[in-house]
Amino acid sequence: MKRVAGRLVWAAAAIVAACGFGAIAMARGEPVNSVWIVLAAVGSYALGYRFYGSFLAAKVVALDARRATPAERLRDGHDFEPTNKWILFGHHFAAIAGPGPLVGPTLAAQFGYLPGTLWIIFGAVLGGAVQDFVILFCSLRRDGKSLGQMAREETGKVGGFIAMVTVLIIMIILLAVVGLVVVNALKGSPWGAFTIAATIPIAVFMGLYLRYVRPGRVLECSAIGFGLVVAALAGGRVVAQSAEWAPWFTYGGLALCGALIVYGFLASALPVWLLLAPRDYLSTFVKLGVVVLLAAGVVGLRPQMEMPALTRFVDGTGPVFAGKIFPFCFITIACGAVSGFHALISSGTTPKMMARETHALAVGYGSMLLESLVAIMALVAAGSLAPGVYFAVNAPAGAVGATAEAAARTISGWGYPVTAAGMAELARTAGEATLFNRTGGAPSLALGMARIFSGVLGGPRVMAFWYHFAIMFEALFILTIIDAGTRVGRFMLQDLLGHVWEPMGRASWKPGMIGTSAAVVAGWGWFLYQGVIDPLGGINALWPLFGIANQLLAALALSVGTTVLVKMHGAKYAWVTAGPLAWLAAVTFTAGAEKIFSSDPHIGFLAQARVLEQTGTAAGQIFNARLDAAVCAVLMVLVAAVLAVSVRLWAGLLWRPEARVLREAPFELSRLEAEEL
Repeated sequence: MKRVAGRLVWAAAAIVAACGFGAIAMARGEPVNSVWIVLAAVGSYALGYRFYGSFLAAKVVALDARRATPAERLRDGHDFEPTNKWILFGHHFAAIAGPGPLVGPTLAAQFGYLPGTLWIIFGAVLGGAVQDFVILFCSLRRDGKSLGQMAREETGKVGGFIAMVTVLIIMIILLAVVGLVVVNALKGSPWGAFTIAATIPIAVFMGLYLRYVRPGRVLECSAIGFGLVVAALAGGRVVAQSAEWAPWFTYGGLALCGALIVYGFLASALPVWLLLAPRDYLSTFVKLGVVVLLAAGVVGLRPQMEMPALTRFVDGTGPVFAGKIFPFCFITIACGAVSGFHALISSGTTPKMMARETHALAVGYGSMLLESLVAIMALVAAGSLAPGVYFAVNAPAGAVGATAEAAARTISGWGYPVTAAGMAELARTAGEATLFNRTGGAPSLALGMARIFSGVLGGPRVMAFWYHFAIMFEALFILTIIDAGTRVGRFMLQDLLGHVWEPMGRASWKPGMIGTSAAVVAGWGWFLYQGVIDPLGGINALWPLFGIANQLLAALALSVGTTVLVKMHGAKYAWVTAGPLAWLAAVTFTAGAEKIFSSDPHIGFLAQARVLEQTGTAAGQIFNARLDAAVCAVLMVLVAAVLAVSVRLWAGLLWRPEARVLREAPFELSRLEAEEL
């Protein structure tokens, strides 16, 4: 009877997914209700987790509940500590869910809702969740080692060193791009700037409160912190409406760029308990609550998708970013489908905290599916906006015109009606001076979220509150990546420099800590500055570069996973990771070649540099375009080198089975008690 009931449940999940995809397929030329997209996604995730995920856990890697994990064997109460399965699930989800699943789908909506929807769903089930799960398993069996360390052990010293350098460069690019999203979201917005600025002293207060005033009172401190955040949000409105205070919190792009660089350095150099840990905990609290609220809003309001399934910009002439669906949709949406950054988390803190190997399926595979659902929600929020409004917000002035009237004429000429008066009224409702040319994806996503929230709670009169609440939510997401990412980048750089001079490798040596923090911040700060001064808003150039870098990192992680699977099973299950690897290699190397060599100046970095040179543009912008091309080329060469080493290794392992030596830690029986799980 129980087996029959189970089969009925999974049959129902299959029917739900089929109905969702069927409704999307049948909506030819007509708006589709967003609920069908959500049903297609949820049904697919449920089936993927139950059947494909279980197959990976039982057959491909053979998780063993009896085997002691690094958290138990190396338990030190600091880094290695067995943690409750669902607490660890929340930690892992919070760590991987940065701005990518919010911003990427919003930007890719310029192609229409269909390409992004299909890539998010199938990319996550067959690629992203597989990468996260397999790398987590590999790290669990190797004492919680990092991706770079595993690459060095499994593919050799040369491949490992190249991998570590590649990861550091990619991290710098990632931090610059997410910083640019924050700058574009807060530019000219005193409400948003005040609220986000207020979260920093609130976090410091929480750190001091928990360390000196009321140690261990986490729930008490959380309640106080949340109350202060709500007060800061309300205070932002007062500041924005004050003629005296508003100018103090109204900043341009360069000022915000400088503030973000200073913040990144302080977050990396200050003690972790004082700023980073409490601020990240505060953001996680808001993060999970807003995701649940957004899901409830979509189900309750059931908004129509105003964006068509495919827009005219599938030809590569889009104003948000240039390039055709292949390959640019698949690098624009990275987090939410496949993200190499996740491999750093799956081989970072998570394996050091896992109490049972069998928890890896829920934590590794399951949390990626949850992040993919966040990406679907972001796509729904952006796609529920009128296309004219979407392009008015996301298109830079250089593409549509410097004035509201010129932008409205250009966008209406594309076949997506919008008026300057209508946008002015929408900006007033949202509590902003203007919503034109707010590139980066965050403002349009906040607008879509605010429409959904206000449609369920409060109506149009609270639209401004919900818009700035969404901006705060997005900025908290992103600042979590900036502060933690800068610190991780500092660790990576210290590890590399420690091979040159031993004191630099000691994380506790203050001169090395300060120097490497400054070097990492200077690296991503340079790219951030480049994006801020870009007349096309920066996103046009930097987000594709970020997407290429992130997916190249995923290719690197999948190559390590494939090496381990070949050592375990020969060719039998190598397709599990080799399939997604082949797809990502095709996508990223095609995108990289186009970004470097395309003759279209809207796509190719070198072509853009030639045009800038001919028009007498400042030498700095010309240099930046060429620098982008050089960085892209270097990353492609480095990852190609790792893949070449890996393919050669696989051939040798398949030819000589006796050479398949697994570098796993010895088996040790787990002795954890039930209450410790």
